[in-house]
Amino acid sequence: MPRRGQVTKREMPADAKYQSVTVSRLINRIMLRGQKLTATGIVYDALDIIENQERKSPVAVLEQAVKNATPLLEVKPRRVGGATYQVPVEVRPERSLSLAMRWLVKAARARAGKSMAEKLAAELSDAAQGQGATIKKREDTHRMAEANRAFAHYRW
Repeated sequence: MPRRGQVTKREMPADAKYQSVTVSRLINRIMLRGQKLTATGIVYDALDIIENQERKSPVAVLEQAVKNATPLLEVKPRRVGGATYQVPVEVRPERSLSLAMRWLVKAARARAGKSMAEKLAAELSDAAQGQGATIKKREDTHRMAEANRAFAHYRW
């Protein structure tokens, strides 16, 4: 963060096949060691699998999965008088989208399955239906924020 001036947010270009910024963000999140072509193939294969299985628009399924996985609250540690409290705070929209994508990819990688495309497709379809490891992670985060609601007055 600069001391002076404002940080300008760069616009992310949409992906080539679906013209969706969300798909482009997912490709960048999947990418390891700069291998964008591999990541693009994985995401497009996963979206093709979703389209064949669910007979719906794959981008709509992806958008629904991200929407269902997006957290509203999280806890942040605050040190007050020698004690550290877990203070519930609202999540900024950019951070909530980033967390949702991170959780989706992490849950897909942890799944048992044949290929990464199949694992990602299964996790996205589960998240779109409101179940799976990603939704559990979001609910755990909300539950922790709810449990620490008593420390909300330490928020600043």
